[in-house]
Amino acid sequence: MNCSSADTKSTETPAQPETPVVKLTDEELVDLVQKQTFKYFWDFAEPNSGLARERYHPDGDYPENDANIVTTGGSGFGLLAIVAADSRGYITRSQTVERLARVANFLETADRFHGAWPHWMDGNTGKVKPFGTKDNGGDLVETAFLCEGIISIREYFKDGNAEEKALAARYDAMWKGVEWDWYQNGKNVLYWHWSPTYDWQMNFPLEGYNECLITYIMGAASPTHPINAAAYHEGWARSGGIVSAKTKYGIPLILKHNGAEEFGGPLFWAHYSYLGLDPHDLTDKYANYWDVNVNQTMIDYKYCVENPKGFAGYGADYWGLTASYSRNADGSIGYNAHMPSNDIGVISPTAAVSCIVYTPKESLAAMHNFYENHAGLLWGPAGFYDAHSQQFNWSAKRYLAIDQGPMAVMLENYRTGLLWKLYMNAPEVKQGLQKLGFKSSKYGI
Repeated sequence: MNCSSADTKSTETPAQPETPVVKLTDEELVDLVQKQTFKYFWDFAEPNSGLARERYHPDGDYPENDANIVTTGGSGFGLLAIVAADSRGYITRSQTVERLARVANFLETADRFHGAWPHWMDGNTGKVKPFGTKDNGGDLVETAFLCEGIISIREYFKDGNAEEKALAARYDAMWKGVEWDWYQNGKNVLYWHWSPTYDWQMNFPLEGYNECLITYIMGAASPTHPINAAAYHEGWARSGGIVSAKTKYGIPLILKHNGAEEFGGPLFWAHYSYLGLDPHDLTDKYANYWDVNVNQTMIDYKYCVENPKGFAGYGADYWGLTASYSRNADGSIGYNAHMPSNDIGVISPTAAVSCIVYTPKESLAAMHNFYENHAGLLWGPAGFYDAHSQQFNWSAKRYLAIDQGPMAVMLENYRTGLLWKLYMNAPEVKQGLQKLGFKSSKYGI
């Protein structure tokens, strides 16, 4: 699971009155949330690299040596958010090009392992910051999320002026340097990690279904180090074993969600791979991926409306369970993969907001409630804080890149589909999808 470690200092929020907020139209609210959330990747980016910090704590209370950690996957989401912000005029074109050139300078010289970047890097040096003892090398899933952004940057600037074309060429070279086939380890499956110290000891094959689909798409799309189609069908799809016949609330799950086969997994599984990969009309022999994501979202929504554990506030305008900062039993802050089968009374705004492409009515209802009725605990300098609980009158007044990114990107996809169009129209992506047996009449695949 793509999760972030978190410190456990107690930061229980004392009871406080909610700040009244002027009600906004749907369009005003969507624009405000997108613009404010984007600040995570602009105003609060790691200053040397220009990339996304792993976390941002407005109060400055970080674990030791944590403030300058750059996250690879969250930075990929940030690249997509920067494109959206540029298209909207939140920043100028010259600012965009300058920032992306700084990012390229960093990524071109940062540690890579058979082309893959690590999960975490030191923002000052580009050196790997181990995510765990044996996780001190290449992280292929995080790299795939980064490349989802990199290839979209290339597409956005490839027909621009001379400076922009040169920038596009630099980004093109970076993603083509990833040795996707190396990460098969000679087998028909992709592996998440490789370490120069521990080799393949992490031993985490990417088998579906979870958030990792994009890794196979990028591997198949690579013109330099492509994976074979068998890796997808035998590895990811488990030779057809990925298909599920289960339903919840009368809604088919369609695919077997790893470790969460009754309700489906945390909602970030419907976000990370699909920030660039457009699930509209996207099918292969296992699933219709629009249905996969809409159904997972609706099961989560219906669970929160049903509210079997009786948590305060849960309902049609207060829902959304996914991995985020969380409240430990003693009131301290931790990290948890919230989902219907692991519900502890904590709502993560990124869940409902980032699902706006799938459930616009339900997501907008939650957004209005979050902003208009709970801003005192939920609204801050980079948009909605990472987690909230009416049950405990508590909020984690902190941010994580992997939660802010999907909101900024999916809000743009809801408005214009921009990031979907850029990624899906990349020629290599189309070829990769075709290679794996995907079809999409929307994009002529």
